[in-house]
Amino acid sequence: MSTVTLDAAVLLDIIDIQTEIACQGLDLGGVMQLVSQRAATLCRAEGAAVELAEGNEMVYRAAAGLARAQLGLRLRREGSLSGLSVDRNEILRCDDAELDPRVDRVACRKVGLRSMLVVPLRHDDHSVGVLKIVSSSVNAFGTWHAQVLGLLSTLVGAAIYHAVQNASNDLYYRATHDALTSLANRAQFYDSLRQQLARAARCHGHVAVLNIDMDGLKAINDSLGHRAGDAALCEVANRIGAELRADDMAARVGGDEFGVILVGVRDRCSVASKCQALTTAIGAPFEFEGRALPLGASVGFALWPEDGDDMERLIELADQAMYRVKHGRRAGVGGGS
Repeated sequence: MSTVTLDAAVLLDIIDIQTEIACQGLDLGGVMQLVSQRAATLCRAEGAAVELAEGNEMVYRAAAGLARAQLGLRLRREGSLSGLSVDRNEILRCDDAELDPRVDRVACRKVGLRSMLVVPLRHDDHSVGVLKIVSSSVNAFGTWHAQVLGLLSTLVGAAIYHAVQNASNDLYYRATHDALTSLANRAQFYDSLRQQLARAARCHGHVAVLNIDMDGLKAINDSLGHRAGDAALCEVANRIGAELRADDMAARVGGDEFGVILVGVRDRCSVASKCQALTTAIGAPFEFEGRALPLGASVGFALWPEDGDDMERLIELADQAMYRVKHGRRAGVGGGS
């Protein structure tokens, strides 16, 4: 691809993104999500994603727009354009997924994309993944987009380097865990949920998806500062983890929002009991630097397969159940899922 000159506005946008990345600190998952969102906007693409190469698979570790529903999805590295970009360490473009033999055509149809551009992400002198933009139209991208995506990929590569250079944890851990609480992040939550649902389908088991929303974090931040708010978040994360079994999973999926996967559950009543135990544990007294902080949370859940067999639908139902609990508590009545 020939070189093009980027105008000042685009370069200023990239500098602005670099500043935002610096504010993410060592939260590599946050950096990748930020860059995927900004890449879609800056390149006027319908979607964008960061895929990391993990063994013989490419895994969506951040996604925005058209690619958002694929967060946590695993695809075979061989036979995908992203895997080929990693193996060759080259920027690759697909103008029409229906005609390009290098792409996973079935996966492209599932996402609804026709064209894409992928740029390798480098760490320690080798490619570890790709930054990708996608469109539902053919011939959506050209040399200009490759230049912009190349600059953004450099920012991600630098963030990867700074996140892992002085850490005993590896790239995979930094990319899949929340930097503040050390819980899994949103991408890892989706990845694990996909795998647990597939396993449950094979074994005729049950899986519960929980949505946990902290109560009062903004008030703590406003009155005592973000150090107190961060301490409250970490304490809630610890209390959630203490209530789970080894095979269960907790993740921080948003600012004050947590997700939990319960595997091998018996029925709806047993899940409701676990939700109540979590609510009680989170609401126990807590002090930060000698001051009592009120902790609380609203918990809702959805059960697979009774509530549906679609992952996005289960997450949506758990979210709706959580809001029913929250609104019920505010109204002074008992809540349920």
